[in-house]
Amino acid sequence: MLYLVRGPDGTVQTVSRQALQGSTAVEDHAPEVLEFFNRNPTRGFNESDADFVRVLEDLIDTLITNNVIRHTDLPPAAQKKLMLRKGLRSRISGALDFMGTDERLL
Repeated sequence: MLYLVRGPDGTVQTVSRQALQGSTAVEDHAPEVLEFFNRNPTRGFNESDADFVRVLEDLIDTLITNNVIRHTDLPPAAQKKLMLRKGLRSRISGALDFMGTDERLL
């Protein structure tokens, strides 16, 4: 159960798990709740996280390539996550490489 506080125009201003003054109770998946979270400006942060992670991966790769840091300078958990992401990315790009790398095709 969630509680909605509406503005003077009837739009949802606040969603809470606790009853607030002037709030009305609705089910968790009520259309008003979904609409509120879909228009919430903080949602953009979640959508941009994947892009930002890729930027950080590229930055780390560049630092390693330029011998600014070594892969082993990173904590073991970070090393493991980077290697996992590199493996996943190479499998995906390999799966999308329809033409292969055979130079004779050109």
